[in-house]
Amino acid sequence: MKRFFKLLGILFVLFLVVWLFVYLYNQSKTELVQFETETPFETDIVNKTVATGSVVPRREIEIKPQEDGIIREIYVDAGDSIKEGEPMARIQIIPEMIEVNAAENRLNKAQLEFENAKRDYERSKELFKSDVISQSDFEGDELRFKSAREDLKTAENHLHLIQEGVTKQMGAQTNTIIRSTIDGMILDVPVREGNSVIRSSPYNAGTTIAVIADMTEMVFEGQVDETEVGRIHEGMHLVLTIGALEGGKPFDAWLEYISPKGVEESGAIQFEIRADVTLQDQVFVRAGYSANADIVLDRRDNVLAIPERVLQFEGDKVFVEVKKEDEKFERREIKVGLSDGINIEIVEGVLPEDEIKVPYL
Repeated sequence: MKRFFKLLGILFVLFLVVWLFVYLYNQSKTELVQFETETPFETDIVNKTVATGSVVPRREIEIKPQEDGIIREIYVDAGDSIKEGEPMARIQIIPEMIEVNAAENRLNKAQLEFENAKRDYERSKELFKSDVISQSDFEGDELRFKSAREDLKTAENHLHLIQEGVTKQMGAQTNTIIRSTIDGMILDVPVREGNSVIRSSPYNAGTTIAVIADMTEMVFEGQVDETEVGRIHEGMHLVLTIGALEGGKPFDAWLEYISPKGVEESGAIQFEIRADVTLQDQVFVRAGYSANADIVLDRRDNVLAIPERVLQFEGDKVFVEVKKEDEKFERREIKVGLSDGINIEIVEGVLPEDEIKVPYL
Protein backbone atom coordinates (compact mmCIF):
# COMPACT_ATOMS: atom_id res chain seq x y z
CA MET A 1 0.00 0.00 0.00
CA LYS A 2 2.87 2.31 0.82
CA ARG A 3 4.54 1.45 -2.49
CA PHE A 4 1.34 2.44 -4.32
CA PHE A 5 1.18 5.87 -2.74
CA LYS A 6 4.88 6.33 -3.30
CA LEU A 7 4.50 5.51 -7.01
CA LEU A 8 1.51 7.81 -7.29
CA GLY A 9 3.50 10.66 -5.79
CA ILE A 10 6.35 10.08 -8.23
CA LEU A 11 3.91 10.17 -11.19
CA PHE A 12 2.33 13.39 -9.93
CA VAL A 13 5.73 15.06 -9.66
CA LEU A 14 6.64 13.92 -13.18
CA PHE A 15 3.33 15.34 -14.46
CA LEU A 16 4.07 18.67 -12.81
CA VAL A 17 7.55 18.75 -14.36
CA VAL A 18 6.21 17.99 -17.86
CA TRP A 19 3.38 20.56 -17.50
CA LEU A 20 5.84 23.22 -16.32
CA PHE A 21 8.17 22.47 -19.25
CA VAL A 22 5.31 22.75 -21.80
CA TYR A 23 4.06 25.98 -20.23
CA LEU A 24 7.48 27.60 -20.27
CA TYR A 25 8.02 26.49 -23.87
CA ASN A 26 4.74 28.02 -25.03
CA GLN A 27 5.54 31.26 -23.21
CA SER A 28 8.90 31.50 -24.90
CA LYS A 29 7.46 31.20 -28.43
CA THR A 30 7.06 34.52 -30.38
CA GLU A 31 3.60 34.90 -31.84
CA LEU A 32 3.63 35.61 -35.58
CA VAL A 33 1.91 38.96 -36.23
CA GLN A 34 -0.12 39.46 -39.42
CA PHE A 35 0.02 43.01 -40.83
CA GLU A 36 -2.46 44.57 -43.27
CA THR A 37 -0.87 45.65 -46.56
CA GLU A 38 -1.73 47.93 -49.47
CA THR A 39 -0.69 47.60 -53.12
CA PRO A 40 0.09 50.65 -55.30
CA PHE A 41 -2.50 51.41 -58.00
CA GLU A 42 -3.00 53.80 -60.91
CA THR A 43 -5.50 56.62 -60.48
CA ASP A 44 -6.14 60.31 -61.08
CA ILE A 45 -5.03 62.62 -58.28
CA VAL A 46 -7.00 65.86 -58.12
CA ASN A 47 -6.17 68.57 -55.61
CA LYS A 48 -9.16 70.86 -55.25
CA THR A 49 -10.83 73.32 -52.94
CA VAL A 50 -14.55 73.77 -52.40
CA ALA A 51 -16.34 77.11 -52.49
CA THR A 52 -19.89 77.40 -51.13
CA GLY A 53 -22.38 79.91 -52.49
CA SER A 54 -25.44 80.22 -54.69
CA VAL A 55 -26.47 80.55 -58.32
CA VAL A 56 -28.04 83.91 -59.16
CA PRO A 57 -28.95 85.80 -62.35
CA ARG A 58 -26.29 88.09 -63.72
CA ARG A 59 -28.91 90.80 -64.40
CA GLU A 60 -31.52 91.26 -61.69
CA ILE A 61 -33.33 94.58 -61.31
CA GLU A 62 -36.10 96.09 -59.19
CA ILE A 63 -38.87 98.04 -60.92
CA LYS A 64 -40.03 101.10 -58.96
CA PRO A 65 -42.79 103.66 -59.69
CA GLN A 66 -42.12 107.18 -60.92
CA GLU A 67 -45.05 108.61 -58.96
CA ASP A 68 -46.60 108.13 -55.53
CA GLY A 69 -49.99 106.46 -55.49
CA ILE A 70 -52.06 103.34 -54.94
CA ILE A 71 -51.82 100.08 -56.91
CA ARG A 72 -55.10 99.64 -58.80
CA GLU A 73 -54.22 96.77 -61.16
CA ILE A 74 -51.45 94.18 -61.43
CA TYR A 75 -51.08 92.46 -64.80
CA VAL A 76 -48.30 89.94 -64.04
CA ASP A 77 -47.29 87.32 -61.49
CA ALA A 78 -44.04 85.71 -60.35
CA GLY A 79 -42.75 83.24 -62.94
CA ASP A 80 -44.16 85.08 -65.95
CA SER A 81 -41.90 85.94 -68.86
CA ILE A 82 -42.01 89.56 -69.94
CA LYS A 83 -40.62 91.75 -72.70
CA GLU A 84 -39.16 95.22 -72.39
CA GLY A 85 -41.91 97.85 -72.41
CA GLU A 86 -44.77 95.51 -71.46
CA PRO A 87 -47.09 96.84 -68.70
CA MET A 88 -46.95 95.23 -65.28
CA ALA A 89 -49.19 97.38 -63.09
CA ARG A 90 -51.26 100.55 -62.98
CA ILE A 91 -51.24 103.05 -60.15
CA GLN A 92 -53.69 105.75 -59.24
CA ILE A 93 -52.02 108.99 -58.26
CA ILE A 94 -53.20 110.53 -55.00
CA PRO A 95 -52.21 114.19 -55.33
CA GLU A 96 -51.41 116.43 -52.39
CA MET A 97 -54.21 118.91 -51.73
CA ILE A 98 -51.78 121.82 -51.40
CA GLU A 99 -50.38 121.16 -54.88
CA VAL A 100 -53.87 120.74 -56.35
CA ASN A 101 -55.06 123.99 -54.80
CA ALA A 102 -52.02 125.89 -56.09
CA ALA A 103 -52.50 124.44 -59.58
CA GLU A 104 -56.20 125.38 -59.63
CA ASN A 105 -55.36 128.94 -58.60
CA ARG A 106 -52.76 129.13 -61.34
CA LEU A 107 -55.33 127.89 -63.85
CA ASN A 108 -57.92 130.44 -62.75
CA LYS A 109 -55.42 133.28 -63.11
CA ALA A 110 -54.34 132.03 -66.50
CA GLN A 111 -57.99 131.86 -67.59
CA LEU A 112 -58.62 135.47 -66.54
CA GLU A 113 -55.46 136.69 -68.27
CA PHE A 114 -56.39 134.79 -71.41
CA GLU A 115 -59.91 136.23 -71.56
CA ASN A 116 -58.56 139.75 -71.04
CA ALA A 117 -55.87 139.29 -73.70
CA LYS A 118 -58.45 137.82 -76.07
CA ARG A 119 -60.71 140.92 -75.74
CA ASP A 120 -57.77 143.26 -76.32
CA TYR A 121 -56.70 141.23 -79.34
CA GLU A 122 -60.16 141.21 -80.94
CA ARG A 123 -60.55 144.95 -80.33
CA SER A 124 -57.11 145.69 -81.77
CA LYS A 125 -57.89 143.52 -84.75
CA GLU A 126 -60.96 145.57 -85.65
CA LEU A 127 -59.13 148.85 -85.08
CA PHE A 128 -56.24 147.70 -87.25
CA LYS A 129 -58.61 146.81 -90.07
CA SER A 130 -60.01 150.36 -89.81
CA ASP A 131 -56.47 151.82 -89.87
CA VAL A 132 -57.03 153.36 -86.44
CA ILE A 133 -53.92 151.78 -84.83
CA SER A 134 -50.57 150.91 -86.26
CA GLN A 135 -49.42 147.42 -87.16
CA SER A 136 -46.87 147.36 -84.31
CA ASP A 137 -49.61 148.04 -81.73
CA PHE A 138 -51.74 145.28 -83.22
CA GLU A 139 -48.86 142.80 -83.22
CA GLY A 140 -48.14 143.61 -79.57
CA ASP A 141 -51.72 142.75 -78.56
CA GLU A 142 -51.59 139.63 -80.75
CA LEU A 143 -48.40 138.46 -79.01
CA ARG A 144 -49.94 138.95 -75.56
CA PHE A 145 -52.99 136.99 -76.66
CA LYS A 146 -50.91 134.05 -77.89
CA SER A 147 -48.78 134.10 -74.75
CA ALA A 148 -51.88 134.09 -72.53
CA ARG A 149 -53.27 131.16 -74.54
CA GLU A 150 -50.07 129.14 -74.02
CA ASP A 151 -50.05 129.98 -70.32
CA LEU A 152 -53.61 128.71 -70.07
CA LYS A 153 -52.67 125.40 -71.75
CA THR A 154 -49.67 125.06 -69.45
CA ALA A 155 -51.82 125.64 -66.36
CA GLU A 156 -54.39 123.08 -67.58
CA ASN A 157 -51.67 120.49 -68.24
CA HIS A 158 -50.07 121.12 -64.87
CA LEU A 159 -53.34 120.51 -63.05
CA HIS A 160 -54.07 117.43 -65.16
CA LEU A 161 -50.55 116.10 -64.49
CA ILE A 162 -50.96 116.46 -60.74
CA GLN A 163 -54.34 114.77 -60.75
CA GLU A 164 -53.80 112.05 -63.37
CA GLY A 165 -50.04 111.71 -63.73
CA VAL A 166 -50.14 112.55 -67.45
CA THR A 167 -50.79 115.63 -69.58
CA LYS A 168 -53.32 115.71 -72.40
CA GLN A 169 -50.58 116.03 -75.00
CA MET A 170 -48.73 112.91 -73.79
CA GLY A 171 -51.50 110.57 -74.92
CA ALA A 172 -50.55 106.95 -74.11
CA GLN A 173 -47.34 107.98 -72.35
CA THR A 174 -48.12 107.99 -68.67
CA ASN A 175 -46.34 107.47 -65.38
CA THR A 176 -49.33 105.60 -63.98
CA ILE A 177 -48.54 102.48 -66.06
CA ILE A 178 -45.50 100.61 -64.70
CA ARG A 179 -43.59 98.90 -67.54
CA SER A 180 -40.71 96.45 -67.69
CA THR A 181 -37.32 97.88 -68.57
CA ILE A 182 -35.70 94.58 -69.69
CA ASP A 183 -36.58 91.19 -71.19
CA GLY A 184 -36.65 88.45 -68.57
CA MET A 185 -38.65 86.56 -65.97
CA ILE A 186 -40.52 88.06 -63.05
CA LEU A 187 -39.03 86.65 -59.86
CA ASP A 188 -41.23 88.42 -57.35
CA VAL A 189 -44.16 90.84 -57.12
CA PRO A 190 -44.01 92.07 -53.51
CA VAL A 191 -47.01 94.45 -53.77
CA ARG A 192 -50.75 93.77 -54.01
CA GLU A 193 -53.66 95.72 -55.39
CA GLY A 194 -54.55 98.48 -52.96
CA ASN A 195 -51.02 98.91 -51.61
CA SER A 196 -49.62 102.43 -51.39
CA VAL A 197 -46.35 102.94 -53.25
CA ILE A 198 -43.65 105.61 -53.08
CA ARG A 199 -41.59 106.78 -56.04
CA SER A 200 -37.82 106.53 -56.08
CA SER A 201 -35.95 109.71 -55.15
CA PRO A 202 -32.52 110.78 -53.89
CA TYR A 203 -33.90 110.51 -50.35
CA ASN A 204 -35.96 107.33 -50.68
CA ALA A 205 -35.30 104.01 -52.42
CA GLY A 206 -38.96 103.76 -53.36
CA THR A 207 -41.38 100.84 -53.33
CA THR A 208 -40.44 97.79 -55.39
CA ILE A 209 -43.24 96.83 -57.78
CA ALA A 210 -41.51 93.76 -59.23
CA VAL A 211 -38.13 92.00 -59.43
CA ILE A 212 -37.08 90.95 -62.94
CA ALA A 213 -34.07 88.91 -64.02
CA ASP A 214 -32.59 87.43 -67.17
CA MET A 215 -32.66 83.70 -66.35
CA THR A 216 -30.69 82.73 -69.47
CA GLU A 217 -27.44 84.06 -67.98
CA MET A 218 -26.54 82.81 -64.49
CA VAL A 219 -23.47 83.23 -62.31
CA PHE A 220 -22.16 81.45 -59.23
CA GLU A 221 -21.36 83.72 -56.29
CA GLY A 222 -19.41 82.11 -53.47
CA GLN A 223 -16.52 82.45 -51.04
CA VAL A 224 -13.11 80.84 -50.63
CA ASP A 225 -10.81 80.84 -47.63
CA GLU A 226 -7.72 83.05 -47.50
CA THR A 227 -5.50 79.94 -47.45
CA GLU A 228 -6.73 78.98 -50.92
CA VAL A 229 -7.33 82.32 -52.63
CA GLY A 230 -3.66 82.67 -53.58
CA ARG A 231 -3.81 79.44 -55.60
CA ILE A 232 -6.74 80.38 -57.83
CA HIS A 233 -6.97 82.82 -60.73
CA GLU A 234 -9.47 84.10 -63.28
CA GLY A 235 -10.26 81.64 -66.04
CA MET A 236 -10.04 78.49 -63.89
CA HIS A 237 -12.57 75.71 -64.44
CA LEU A 238 -15.14 75.02 -61.72
CA VAL A 239 -17.37 71.98 -61.34
CA LEU A 240 -20.66 73.18 -59.91
CA THR A 241 -22.95 70.91 -57.90
CA ILE A 242 -26.45 72.17 -57.13
CA GLY A 243 -27.92 70.33 -54.17
CA ALA A 244 -31.55 70.93 -55.18
CA LEU A 245 -31.04 69.13 -58.51
CA GLU A 246 -30.46 65.61 -57.23
CA GLY A 247 -29.23 63.11 -59.77
CA GLY A 248 -28.37 65.79 -62.32
CA LYS A 249 -25.01 66.26 -63.98
CA PRO A 250 -22.66 68.88 -62.51
CA PHE A 251 -22.52 72.25 -64.25
CA ASP A 252 -19.40 73.73 -65.77
CA ALA A 253 -18.42 77.23 -64.68
CA TRP A 254 -15.48 79.53 -65.33
CA LEU A 255 -14.01 81.82 -62.72
CA GLU A 256 -14.26 85.46 -63.78
CA TYR A 257 -13.81 87.52 -60.60
CA ILE A 258 -11.92 87.30 -57.30
CA SER A 259 -12.49 90.03 -54.74
CA PRO A 260 -9.36 92.00 -53.81
CA LYS A 261 -10.68 92.43 -50.26
CA GLY A 262 -11.54 89.75 -47.75
CA VAL A 263 -14.36 89.74 -45.20
CA GLU A 264 -14.16 88.14 -41.76
CA GLU A 265 -16.78 85.47 -41.14
CA SER A 266 -16.79 83.21 -38.08
CA GLY A 267 -13.20 84.09 -37.34
CA ALA A 268 -11.90 83.32 -40.85
CA ILE A 269 -11.17 85.66 -43.75
CA GLN A 270 -13.26 84.86 -46.82
CA PHE A 271 -12.89 86.25 -50.35
CA GLU A 272 -15.85 86.58 -52.70
CA ILE A 273 -15.62 84.93 -56.12
CA ARG A 274 -17.91 84.93 -59.17
CA ALA A 275 -18.04 82.41 -62.00
CA ASP A 276 -19.97 82.28 -65.28
CA VAL A 277 -22.22 79.18 -65.31
CA THR A 278 -22.79 77.15 -68.49
CA LEU A 279 -26.47 76.15 -68.35
CA GLN A 280 -27.74 72.78 -69.54
CA ASP A 281 -30.61 72.22 -71.95
CA GLN A 282 -33.89 71.11 -70.40
CA VAL A 283 -32.66 72.01 -66.88
CA PHE A 284 -34.28 75.03 -65.26
CA VAL A 285 -32.04 76.63 -62.64
CA ARG A 286 -33.97 78.81 -60.21
CA ALA A 287 -32.46 81.97 -58.79
CA GLY A 288 -30.88 81.49 -55.39
CA TYR A 289 -30.14 77.74 -55.57
CA SER A 290 -27.34 76.90 -53.13
CA ALA A 291 -24.34 75.27 -54.76
CA ASN A 292 -20.84 73.96 -54.13
CA ALA A 293 -18.05 74.66 -56.58
CA ASP A 294 -15.04 72.35 -56.84
CA ILE A 295 -12.05 74.41 -57.97
CA VAL A 296 -9.31 72.20 -59.41
CA LEU A 297 -5.98 73.54 -58.14
CA ASP A 298 -3.78 70.79 -59.63
CA ARG A 299 -4.17 67.28 -61.03
CA ARG A 300 -2.22 64.21 -62.17
CA ASP A 301 -3.82 61.66 -64.50
CA ASN A 302 -3.04 57.92 -64.50
CA VAL A 303 -0.25 58.04 -61.93
CA LEU A 304 0.95 55.41 -59.45
CA ALA A 305 -0.49 56.14 -56.02
CA ILE A 306 -0.89 54.70 -52.54
CA PRO A 307 -3.13 55.63 -49.59
CA GLU A 308 -1.65 58.28 -47.35
CA ARG A 309 -2.23 56.13 -44.28
CA VAL A 310 0.74 53.88 -45.16
CA LEU A 311 3.27 56.74 -45.03
CA GLN A 312 5.74 57.25 -42.22
CA PHE A 313 7.47 60.56 -41.66
CA GLU A 314 10.82 61.37 -40.14
CA GLY A 315 11.72 65.04 -40.47
CA ASP A 316 11.50 65.99 -44.14
CA LYS A 317 11.81 62.37 -45.26
CA VAL A 318 8.96 60.00 -46.18
CA PHE A 319 9.21 56.21 -45.63
CA VAL A 320 7.14 53.09 -46.25
CA GLU A 321 7.66 49.50 -45.14
CA VAL A 322 7.73 47.05 -48.07
CA LYS A 323 7.03 43.35 -47.47
CA LYS A 324 9.87 40.88 -48.13
CA GLU A 325 9.51 37.29 -46.94
CA ASP A 326 8.08 35.61 -43.86
CA GLU A 327 6.17 38.73 -42.91
CA LYS A 328 9.38 40.73 -42.76
CA PHE A 329 9.34 44.32 -43.95
CA GLU A 330 12.00 46.61 -45.35
CA ARG A 331 11.89 50.30 -44.49
CA ARG A 332 12.33 52.31 -47.67
CA GLU A 333 12.59 56.04 -48.36
CA ILE A 334 10.33 57.28 -51.17
CA LYS A 335 9.48 60.48 -53.05
CA VAL A 336 5.87 61.56 -53.25
CA GLY A 337 3.98 64.09 -55.38
CA LEU A 338 0.45 65.46 -55.44
CA SER A 339 -2.08 64.45 -52.79
CA ASP A 340 -5.87 64.74 -52.66
CA GLY A 341 -6.04 64.11 -48.92
CA ILE A 342 -6.72 60.36 -49.28
CA ASN A 343 -4.31 59.09 -51.92
CA ILE A 344 -0.86 60.42 -52.83
CA GLU A 345 1.22 60.22 -55.98
CA ILE A 346 4.37 58.06 -55.90
CA VAL A 347 7.28 59.62 -57.78
CA GLU A 348 10.06 57.23 -56.79
CA GLY A 349 10.80 54.29 -54.49
CA VAL A 350 7.81 51.96 -54.91
CA LEU A 351 6.94 49.44 -57.64
CA PRO A 352 3.42 48.41 -58.68
CA GLU A 353 3.88 44.86 -57.34
CA ASP A 354 5.12 45.93 -53.88
CA GLU A 355 3.06 45.18 -50.80
CA ILE A 356 3.23 48.06 -48.33
CA LYS A 357 2.61 47.65 -44.63
CA VAL A 358 -0.22 49.59 -43.02
CA PRO A 359 1.16 50.81 -39.68
CA TYR A 360 -0.89 50.37 -36.55
CA LEU A 361 -2.14 53.68 -35.20
